[in-house]
Amino acid sequence: MDDHGDAYVQLFMDETTFYNRVVLGSFLPMKLWDPLPHFIQTWFRNYIGGTLVYLLSGFLWCFYIYYLKRNVFVPKDAIPSNKAMLLQMYVAMKAMPWYCALPTLSEYMVENGWTRCFSRISDVGWPAYFVYLAIYLVIVEFGIYWMHRELHDIKPLYKYLHATHHIYNKQNTLSPFAGLAFHPLDGILQAVPHVIALFLVPTHFTSHIALLFLEAIWTANIHDCIHAKAWPVMGAGYHTIHHTTYRHNYGHYTIWMDWMFGTLRDPKDDESKVM
Repeated sequence: MDDHGDAYVQLFMDETTFYNRVVLGSFLPMKLWDPLPHFIQTWFRNYIGGTLVYLLSGFLWCFYIYYLKRNVFVPKDAIPSNKAMLLQMYVAMKAMPWYCALPTLSEYMVENGWTRCFSRISDVGWPAYFVYLAIYLVIVEFGIYWMHRELHDIKPLYKYLHATHHIYNKQNTLSPFAGLAFHPLDGILQAVPHVIALFLVPTHFTSHIALLFLEAIWTANIHDCIHAKAWPVMGAGYHTIHHTTYRHNYGHYTIWMDWMFGTLRDPKDDESKVM
């Protein structure tokens, strides 16, 4: 690697070191963290950040929809029990240490210059940034759709991995806390497209990390059983159908992949059958 490449890689190291100091230093003095290798510090930072995002988004959203807006969004008899939500938190927190290995590994690869990441938006300009981001999101959407679909279609993968998540198959068992309640390997596999995209398209490093952690908020949203009717978003109305039919609505952010590959089922169709 030439001097320019070395300097660019150093930018990533400086950036991840800064993030480590902000997060880890908020809990314990940095002199206690400094003896740990950088890779381990990054894992601890991702674990703390992932846990906080998951628990805070889950608690705040549950408080809003189940208590402040009780009977507005979710009927009283459809609110999950505290026991069900605690079980979901237990499954998610048991998997969290393993989930955090993926962003830690992706950061390691970025720091070593193995990906197509760039550090500053000014390196490519805003128009190129948005084009690259759109391509990145299409790759992620396509990858998660097929990873999710194969976790259903390949029977051993479903039986030993994905079935852990699908024990939540009714409205009164689904909650925002179910969003990360997966077998650890299942959760990692469904996030792998985020990392694959780093090798295929120039990606802003901080945007990549932010999108990985926003998964905790997004998955909380699509498990709350509230149909927002915001086309073409793959909202909770679509995802609740996935949890009850097992054969539809594998998409992540949007309905486009399900529409393209013939697995889309619209909540409006189910509503018309009931009426």
